[in-house]
Amino acid sequence: MAGIFRKIKKKVARLGLDPEWDVVIRPRTGWFDINLREVWRYRDLAKLYVYRDFTVTYKQTILGPLWWLIQPLFTSGVYSIIFGGIAGIPTDGVPPLLFYVSGVVFWGYFSSCLSDTSNTFLANSGVFGKVYFPRLVVPLAAVFSDLFKFSIQFVLFLLVYFIFFLRGVPVQPNLCILLLPLLVAHMAVMGMGLGIIASSLTTKYRDLSFFMSYIIQLLMYATPIIYPFSMIPAKWRVIALLNPMVPVMEIFRYAFFGIGNFDARMVVWSICFTLVVIFLGVVVFSRVEKNFMDTI
Repeated sequence: MAGIFRKIKKKVARLGLDPEWDVVIRPRTGWFDINLREVWRYRDLAKLYVYRDFTVTYKQTILGPLWWLIQPLFTSGVYSIIFGGIAGIPTDGVPPLLFYVSGVVFWGYFSSCLSDTSNTFLANSGVFGKVYFPRLVVPLAAVFSDLFKFSIQFVLFLLVYFIFFLRGVPVQPNLCILLLPLLVAHMAVMGMGLGIIASSLTTKYRDLSFFMSYIIQLLMYATPIIYPFSMIPAKWRVIALLNPMVPVMEIFRYAFFGIGNFDARMVVWSICFTLVVIFLGVVVFSRVEKNFMDTI
């Protein structure tokens, strides 16, 4: 490849043109041959992808982004009736609607990051096969698109929260609320890491693309979203804590409601899991992007 570049530069020099290139695209061979600086150079492309996701998703809809508010409200209402009313699942003293809104909004961001990034190669194979740019731009853009949606839904949660707070419901917010940006970043990184690993495996094993929706649903039931962590029997709690999303949800509810567990060991495990997952995800993703067009 280097010899080809030299020949081209010599021919260009004979024509009296500038032989220096603005960008030189070289093949990557090593597992850890990752250029994150190049991803930063294409940040404008990521912004365009975010804008595209926003406009395409709600094009030709009447309510548009209002669906971001309708969905968590409707889902939380159904959960309140079925799980809170019919099944009688406790919510540790928190009003059922408020309890379920918090779970739906917070879990929704993680599941969106995971599902949207897990389809990166299959959904964008047409573009990837025609033009070069760092492929990590696409899952990063998906994470920021979902962050915009989460911001709107979080405002909805705050509105419901303050309504109940002003009505005298005994919720006990504390200084752990300051950890909210870290919790959101934690979910984004974890969801993206798991998603790009799934996307890399999907290029060869297409069955995984059909199985992802079931995996996300199973993860939701394994996380205290529709039930409090205190409801899990003591003998199963150690196994439940292996789910790295459990500490995130527990800290979130502890910060806003004063309920739940805030165990440092849980937090350390979740952070370590996330760091390992995002590292493996970026490495595997960068490795697969070199020849995925041959297998997709």
